[in-house]
Amino acid sequence: MLAEVRALDVPAPRVYGVDASRKQVPFAWQLLENIPCPDLNQVYKEGRLDLAQVAHPIGAAVARWQGLQPRGFGPFNPEVLRQKDRLEGFHPRYADYFFLHLDRHLQFLVGHAFLSTPDAAEIKAEILRHQSLLALGQGCLVHKDLALWNILGTEKEIVAFIDWDDAICGDPMDDLSLLGCFYDGAVLSSALQGYAGVRPLPAEYRRRFWLHLLRNMLVKAVIRVGAGYFDRTDQFFLIGAGATGTDLKTSPASG
Repeated sequence: MLAEVRALDVPAPRVYGVDASRKQVPFAWQLLENIPCPDLNQVYKEGRLDLAQVAHPIGAAVARWQGLQPRGFGPFNPEVLRQKDRLEGFHPRYADYFFLHLDRHLQFLVGHAFLSTPDAAEIKAEILRHQSLLALGQGCLVHKDLALWNILGTEKEIVAFIDWDDAICGDPMDDLSLLGCFYDGAVLSSALQGYAGVRPLPAEYRRRFWLHLLRNMLVKAVIRVGAGYFDRTDQFFLIGAGATGTDLKTSPASG
């Protein structure tokens, strides 16, 4: 996948070796190119990064890697890759992937008093009202963990997008909605402009963006509640300088 991403003029690490078979050693491994740059979250915490400015090339890169349009939806099937040398999602329909574990996530957040029962019911009803947007005929590559800590570079340039382990075939607005989990409107507006400079925005892109932002925020909340992120200090990479875990809970900009 990284080779195909690089072929689309997206900066990503070269892979020198990989083995996910677990036949020789009891774990999967990969040997990547060493890139001597910090992640952009570190640069941002040091006060050296113009977020709105860097969002433009991020949006353009998202549009370029969407040129990769595998079969199926959701996470990629490693057996198909090994046997047929192609990327193919496990799910025949995108909605099957989107709704996977939705009820379990809502129940978890209610059980941990993060959401009230009426709030969870309202969220589920809103998703069902917009489920027609999930009827994709063709998906595209989605990084699925797009944030500053997965982008290497400096205040002047992006050197590499890293951590593609969670990549899927999905909706073109999913990656941009992931930015919305952490960054404000000015950043998103710049990212959308960068995207539109490479690829036309899809039909109903606003509603698709918000639908995927809602689903991604639920996933992020499950992870953060379950791992106790809201009790951390600003030494934790997700929390902005001078902030706390409480700020992370109440403000997406603190990510």
